[in-house]
Amino acid sequence: MLRTKEQYFEKLFSMKPNVYIGGKKVTRDDPRLRPGLNVLGVTFDLAQDEKWKNVATAHSNLINKEVNRWAHLPQNPYDLMQKQKLIRLAARRVGGCIQRCMGHDAINALAICTKEIDEAKGTNYHERFMNYLKDYQENDLVGCCAQTDSKGDRLKRPNEQQNKDHYVHIVEEKKDGIIVSGFKMSVTQAAYADEIIVIPTRALKADDRDFAVAFALPGDWDNMHLITRPVWLRDKDDKNAPPFCTYGVSDSVIVFDNTFVPKERVFMCGEWEFGRRLALLFADSHRHSYSGCKPAVSDILCGAASLAAQANNIEKVPHVKEKLTEYAGAAELAYAAGIAAAVFGEKTKSGVFFPNPIYANVGRRLTGELIYHEYNLLTEIAGGISVTLPFKEDFFAEETKGFLEQFIVRNPNLTADYSLKLWKFIEDVGASPMTAWYEIAGVHGGGSPIMETIALSIEYDFETRKNLARYLAGIDDSYDESKELNLEPNDIK
Repeated sequence: MLRTKEQYFEKLFSMKPNVYIGGKKVTRDDPRLRPGLNVLGVTFDLAQDEKWKNVATAHSNLINKEVNRWAHLPQNPYDLMQKQKLIRLAARRVGGCIQRCMGHDAINALAICTKEIDEAKGTNYHERFMNYLKDYQENDLVGCCAQTDSKGDRLKRPNEQQNKDHYVHIVEEKKDGIIVSGFKMSVTQAAYADEIIVIPTRALKADDRDFAVAFALPGDWDNMHLITRPVWLRDKDDKNAPPFCTYGVSDSVIVFDNTFVPKERVFMCGEWEFGRRLALLFADSHRHSYSGCKPAVSDILCGAASLAAQANNIEKVPHVKEKLTEYAGAAELAYAAGIAAAVFGEKTKSGVFFPNPIYANVGRRLTGELIYHEYNLLTEIAGGISVTLPFKEDFFAEETKGFLEQFIVRNPNLTADYSLKLWKFIEDVGASPMTAWYEIAGVHGGGSPIMETIALSIEYDFETRKNLARYLAGIDDSYDESKELNLEPNDIK
């Protein structure tokens, strides 16, 4: 079924309280979580909207029904491009991160990797996971991915840590399940997810066997604690707040405190050889998702910078116009990389169609490197008013209103009301708690830039380029280009 946001909220608010904010245990209807809930509400609204059919929804061969695209396993390049389109358009509606891509990328990774583990080890993880996914799709569940371990001493491997809980690990294996313990961190959306999906964060060795674990649990499961940091904008509770101020995000440290995981929800248990594979499957799928969301962030910053140029009456100044085109270059190159990743992706043995990792990592690396530059462009065009703007209340107070109505107008063609809304938006986009979140997330979400560098160093065919140079230098008599010559884009559908 396709749930409504009201059905999603009803189930969420009935969950047992295991979320902690500011030292206190809270229920999921805590007002500090509301901005993030509003983002998730949009994802359900879009799936109910006929205009968004086949973008926000897809047909599942698994249950032979229409499902939310966030619960759908991509079957072809078209599915990947529709996911990318959905992320970009939906992210623009909420002013940034749409948050549901993490769960989507996790189910893609598990569908592929469980099949590969079964073929190598004779296990039955894939059947187990697909049965889990049927329920996930039937009930239109919201999943989040808990991948990043706290890692502890970065110079030591998981099994070498003085405190083993720095990586989630198996404490005990039982006939009906496993006991796990440890910390996952920087888990976006965990406080309002139906399901927490746990996968490894790195390559593992034989001595790290206990850290090779993947599973899924309901968000309010026993002996699982979510220590949560919500991020919101100052005006979130103002009944006249603009749409941008009503959205936000929450991130959690998840504590597994000798937590029992039923066997039917365990999808990796000790297969250390596949730790790296599962970690990268998620990362590369998530980096493809960034080719949708980071262009959306560029779109928002470009719009804000364009409004700032209008307010300052400098829209036609050549160097300002040049700066604005930098947003266009960043957004569309990243989006194009996502399209290329889809078109040149591959069908895996699981049936899931997976994006080309080179193009996925190139697009992600580009956006990660440019995020601070894009905020700097906004600052250059807007000026310092984003951090010195008087409080909104001063614009309506009897003693200061008249002064500030004059002060706020720079372009004589704009009204004071228009100018105030514009500059308040610039403040919210460029100098707020959400600004800091998007800057850091822009660099580290889906892995820090070094991880894209590592992925590209592994995946990219440098040898072919060396062969080309040897041929052009006269060192070799011929150059074999059959690999590139025979490369064809996939059928879109």
